[in-house]
Amino acid sequence: MSHGGARAWHGAVALVALAALVVQVALVISGESVLVTDGPRPSTGTRLVRFVSYFTVQANLLVVIISAGLVLRPDRDGWVWRVLRIDGVVGIAVTGIVHWFLLRPLLDLNGASYVTDKLLHVVVPLLAVAGWWAFGPRPRISRGLLLPAMAWPAAYMVFTLARGAATGWYPYPFVDVGLHGYPAVLLAGVGVIALLLGIAALLLVVERSLGPAPGDKPCAQ
Repeated sequence: MSHGGARAWHGAVALVALAALVVQVALVISGESVLVTDGPRPSTGTRLVRFVSYFTVQANLLVVIISAGLVLRPDRDGWVWRVLRIDGVVGIAVTGIVHWFLLRPLLDLNGASYVTDKLLHVVVPLLAVAGWWAFGPRPRISRGLLLPAMAWPAAYMVFTLARGAATGWYPYPFVDVGLHGYPAVLLAGVGVIALLLGIAALLLVVERSLGPAPGDKPCAQ
């Protein structure tokens, strides 16, 4: 069966995510989006470092990479690829969930900032998860890959806390040690990683129930 539909979908996901990231970078460089709500405006370099320090941005970058890879090879496979695929789908799903329930009420955006925010936090998560469900490739998830896939979120939390301790800046309110203290922030971090792990396990169950995607050949787990 042809992979044409899968290539088209994955290509659209990659383009939407990339376009949103490019526009957001332009807003950060221009100073229209400074990623802070108080205090003096930081330098352009600081703003760009902060930009790539957001889990949302990293998750969208992963989506761009894996989606572009699937355009080239819709049946792509390999141990590293499988881990990246899990991270991309799970990371972007949690991006949407956390944004909708925790961060969305805190935001007051307008114009291009509002549009890119919705693309990165709502549209791309929906498109990416729908693409995984409809086009696979499947199977690509196994129990042995769930913990390795958590290495990126764990490293992200360590980096965020270490940089926050050095600079006093945190990308999200719930990881702000100055506001909540280390016990509460560490608990929140464990909760987020548990959520990621739980969604990855759910994807494993769903993937097994769905079977191979259209055009896929069964492959070894």
